Parts: sequence; C-alpha cells; structure tokens
Amino acid sequence: MRKIQMVDLKGQYTKIKDVVDSSIAEVLDNTAYINGPKVHEFQKNLEAYLNVKHAIPCANGTDALQIAMMGLDLKPGDEVITADFTFAATVEVIALLQLTPVLVDVDPKSFNIDIDAIKKAITPKTKAIVPVHLFGQCANMEAIMEIAKEHNIYVIEDNAQAIGANYTYSNGKKAKAGTIGHVASTSFFPSKNLGCYGDGGAIFTNDDDLAHKIRGIVNHGMYERYHHDVVGVNSRLDSIQAAVLDAKLPHLDAYNKARQKAAKKYNDAFKVHKNIITPSMNSNCNGICESCDCHVFHQYTLKIKDTNRDALVKHLNENGIPCGVYYPIPLHLQKAYKDSRYKEEDFTVTNQLVKEVISLPMHTELDDEQIDFITSTVINFVNSHS
Repeated sequence: MRKIQMVDLKGQYTKIKDVVDSSIAEVLDNTAYINGPKVHEFQKNLEAYLNVKHAIPCANGTDALQIAMMGLDLKPGDEVITADFTFAATVEVIALLQLTPVLVDVDPKSFNIDIDAIKKAITPKTKAIVPVHLFGQCANMEAIMEIAKEHNIYVIEDNAQAIGANYTYSNGKKAKAGTIGHVASTSFFPSKNLGCYGDGGAIFTNDDDLAHKIRGIVNHGMYERYHHDVVGVNSRLDSIQAAVLDAKLPHLDAYNKARQKAAKKYNDAFKVHKNIITPSMNSNCNGICESCDCHVFHQYTLKIKDTNRDALVKHLNENGIPCGVYYPIPLHLQKAYKDSRYKEEDFTVTNQLVKEVISLPMHTELDDEQIDFITSTVINFVNSHS
C-alpha cells in the first residue's frame, strides 16, 4: 500500500507535470512576474468557470477576505456576524479592520452558520454577514440572502474551502459557491481543492463598481501608477502561481468528483456504525453520489460519539494514518477573540463539535486500498473503545 497522505500534492502534480512545468517556464521566459499575462489569463478563465463578472486575484485568502470588507467601506465599530466554528482568519480580518466580530453558533449537521442564530444576533449596528462554506459545502445562502435583504446588510462569502461547489436553490436553480453574496473571497493555499504552489487568493463579485474599487485596493490603491485614489494594500497574485492555477483549473471538476467518490466510499464503510456520524448534506441535495456537486469535500469530517476522539487521533497516527481536528478550540474561547458578550449557552453545538470532530485524509489521489485501511482502523478502534 502507498503511504497515506493527508493531502497528496506530489501525486496530483505528477499527473499534470508537463502542463504545469510548461506554464511556469513560459513565465520564466517572459519574466513578467507581477500582473503578467498569466495572471490576466487565469482571471478570465476563472470568471468563465464561475460565471461571475469579476474575479480579482490577490496574494492569499486572508487578504481576499480583508480586501472584500475594505471594498464595502465598513467602518470601525460596525458589527459583522460570522460562525464560531471556523478557522481564525475569518474573524481575524474583522478585528484587524477594527470592526466588531459577532460570533454565532453553527448547524449541528452541516457545521455551517446557523440561520436562527444569525437572526438573533442582528442589531442596528450589523453591517455584514460572513457565511463560511465549511469543509466544502455551502451555507444556506438562500436564507442568508433573504435576511440580508430584509435588514439591508452585506453578505461576504468565505469560499476558501468550497471552490467548485454548486449551491441549489429551493426552485432547483444552481449557482457556484462564491457567486451568490455581494462579494466573496477564496484561498488558493496548496491544500485547497484548487491550490497553487505557494500562497494565492481571489475576490469575486458581480458588482462593477465594487470590482473597480477592489482592483485599486489590491494594488496600493492605484489605478494609474503613482496616483493613489483609495487606501490600498500590496496584495497581488504572482504570475508563477497564476500559471499553476491556470494549468489546474480545467481539472477542478474532476478533482472535486474524485473527492466526492472517496467520500462516498468512506460513507459506505461508516454508515451502519452508530458512533460514527458521517458528513450530512444540505436538505435540498439528494445525497452523496459521484454526480452530486453540492459538497466538494475540502475536508472529510466525522463526528465520533461516545468514544475518546483524541485517543483515536493518537491511534491513527500510530498506524500511519494522518488526520486532523478542525477545529479544536471555538473562536469565542480563543484568547484573541474572547468577549464578555458571549454566553456559553449560545454555543452548544460548537462546544460539542470541538470534542467530536475528526478529519480523515481527503484528496484526489486516494485509492480503495488506502480507504479500506483507514476505515477499518477507525471502526476497529471505535468498536473496542465504545
């Protein structure tokens, strides 16, 4: 059996090596390393793939989220609602801009932001909602957009983990994750479903005026060299990373289908075990299948019931199976983001999830032998420790 990787970047690269190497060599040959032709080519191809009017590349996913907020002219003290159960970058940029983060609980099945919790958290100071499409599945965007319209607030999609996923509306209409809110951000960190070989990110919007402002922000506030029209930052996707991403973009749907296929195999192995809770799908999806496109499984995350999750992590590692706990500490309990406004009874789901979740290897190169070994190791441990 091949060595099991949490993410097998080498295996993925080997299959498209010639195209990637040629694309990088083209950049090295023309030496247009910043805002070169490859950046613009990737931008246009990404816009076409997502069916979005504007994709603005930038240096990383965290910058993308911050720049999206800067583009909306949010002011210090404005409240921004987001999920408690996510990576810190989401709340980090809110704090950096001196906005007021308002953390709320998540849905126990999808792990995405809870709609009722959003409604309860809205005040006259609320200016934006940041739904995080966690682990590769869209939050309930139809409900979120209705809330935003009712209260005249912005929606900023954190799409760092769900590029390529489709959101299905109640009427059957579909839209790509990251194209539904007023603006969205994504990350091209190497382990993402569409990852480069360094750092990278992008902002998406269908708003022409907002896109124009964001294009200035990412480039020191300049539209014309040395003319600084808005307060900006230095956050540009370099041409080599754009070359890698443009080489990989035509494979994104196939990559996501490979992840979905692996997730189905995991689910089939675990489905009859009462203490192993497999990922739940949105109610308007028919379930995981090879043709399903609502969840792209950036992570495959289980809930482990009535078993010592941390002991399972140790056992898997001892058996050569990497795994992760995303995330072990709620944001509202992190030292940097503690706030007297928060009450533990408002975070019952998150506080339980951090004790139960475990993410198994998930990538495009997983094979049946590896999945069989992973699932049997998990099941045997849970059977003997429940």
